[in-house]
Amino acid sequence: MEDLSITHYLTIPASELQAVYSRSGGPGGQNVNKVNTKATLIWDLNQTQSLYPTTLTRLRAIAASRITDEGLLKIHCQVHREQSRNLQACRDLLRGLVIEALKPVVVRKETKPSAGARRRRLADKKQTGEKKRGRTQQWE
Repeated sequence: MEDLSITHYLTIPASELQAVYSRSGGPGGQNVNKVNTKATLIWDLNQTQSLYPTTLTRLRAIAASRITDEGLLKIHCQVHREQSRNLQACRDLLRGLVIEALKPVVVRKETKPSAGARRRRLADKKQTGEKKRGRTQQWE
């Protein structure tokens, strides 16, 4: 297996990745019972030296459901009939997860509604109240 290039400055070495193949339940007809086409890409996050700790923390949050108790990130793919295409799909998915983890966290700045927005909201509430008040029956 070759190194996985994430960005122009980040590459995951092939020595950190492991590919495992098994029988797939996907397309393939009778061939599905004979050939191991399902690909599983395994990456040990506890041993990796490829990511900064902050990026690794974000990756653990993003891919929490794919991480085992031992810290192994497992990505499965069985949509194609060929091992190589399923492995490539796993690698593409891992690349997307790492790119998502590399994005900086944007902290939301609290803002207040403008005076005009407050006036419009109160006017709408008053109009709705008038509409509801007009629906009541007069018993006089």
